[in-house]
Amino acid sequence: MRFVETFKNIWKIEELRTRILWTVGLCAVYRLGCSIILPGIPASVLESNSPSDGLLALLDMFSGGAFSNASIFALGIMPYISASIVIQLLTMVVPAIQKVARDGESGHNKINQWTRQLTVLILIFQSWAYLSSFSSQHPGLVDMTFWFKASSIVILTAGSMFVMWLGERITDKGIGNGISFLIMIGIIARLPQALGVELGNCQNGAGGLVMFLLEIFFLLVVISLSIMLVQGTRKVPVQYAKQIRSVGGRPAQFGGVRQYIPLKVNAAGVMPIIFAQAIMFVPMMFAGYTSSNDGFFSAFTRPDSFAYNCVIAFLIIVFTYFYTAITMNPVQMSEAMKSQNGFIPGVKPGKATADFLDTIMTRITLPGSIFLAIVAILPSIARVFGVSVQFAQFFGGTSLLILVGVVLDTLQQIESHLMMHHYDGLMESGKIKGRTGSVAAY
Repeated sequence: MRFVETFKNIWKIEELRTRILWTVGLCAVYRLGCSIILPGIPASVLESNSPSDGLLALLDMFSGGAFSNASIFALGIMPYISASIVIQLLTMVVPAIQKVARDGESGHNKINQWTRQLTVLILIFQSWAYLSSFSSQHPGLVDMTFWFKASSIVILTAGSMFVMWLGERITDKGIGNGISFLIMIGIIARLPQALGVELGNCQNGAGGLVMFLLEIFFLLVVISLSIMLVQGTRKVPVQYAKQIRSVGGRPAQFGGVRQYIPLKVNAAGVMPIIFAQAIMFVPMMFAGYTSSNDGFFSAFTRPDSFAYNCVIAFLIIVFTYFYTAITMNPVQMSEAMKSQNGFIPGVKPGKATADFLDTIMTRITLPGSIFLAIVAILPSIARVFGVSVQFAQFFGGTSLLILVGVVLDTLQQIESHLMMHHYDGLMESGKIKGRTGSVAAY
């Protein structure tokens, strides 16, 4: 079988084998830490602590259940991702930070240092908020003294920084992007439980095993469509002018080749969904202060409601255009192309090229944003058809896009090692196209 032969080839390459073993070992350490409960919190109070909806359920899925288990890794890697996003946005709008980012390796190190410092500040605030929320949910069961909160904040902060260190070690010595890989491991860790709950749900309801198999089929279709969304690109041809240079006293010709600029259909990645979900968490907070369950804000406390899904779909489309506009700069692309004596056939260099690229990005972003909004609300649609809450989260949203993107990136790196050592790739039809970039870079 081709799969067995490919696995043997992977195992023959010493460097690739070592990287895979490093990745498996570090992921095992991460999962072990997710099961260690904070000192002073009894395990008996954690059975009903799992959030089922909203942003808290998303955080719990990203942490592989560590959030609901009050683990030392409860806050996971999300504070680091939040800090990375803030620094990335500041780099785009603050000229002083832009100048630091262009200073090569020293500037890159300084940006990383600022990101880590901001991560610590976010962790301290989120640790305090996490403990306060836990205390309000379980009043009297945990003695929330000053020393308990102080020590728990230190443990939660150190735990998340250790998770960040594990991610960096996976990137350096393992396979794939470490930060994204740990998020994927946390999401996959919830899949067996979700499958068990959904199988029991189907057996107790109508349809039985046939309905369960039908749901698996539709899940595979959604995954295939998500792969198309992640890999979808619009190739813009670029022609580079021929240049004659003297090499060793003899004239030599350089350039004259045609290349392509791959403009992604979904250049914003999962960031529009994350931004939209964060904003939708605001009316949930206001609804908590109202006594009526039929008010305006209470309509947004139910992620399966029509109003919630309409608003979040609209926000995702808006944020897709916004994030694409700040990450893809047609003017800079045009200037870089012009400095390298490149041009798009039939388009004048300079402003005309920038306008041409901007028009293409606007056109391909519309279907990409609409499809991204559909993927985001698919879990709510699945729940309408009777799918359990745990299993419905795998039908779309941030978790599915992260899973697809990380798996494609990891397979692309494995294939690169195979091709480098003159082995066949993973696919007979051609090379695997990855997502390029980490979750934190979306």
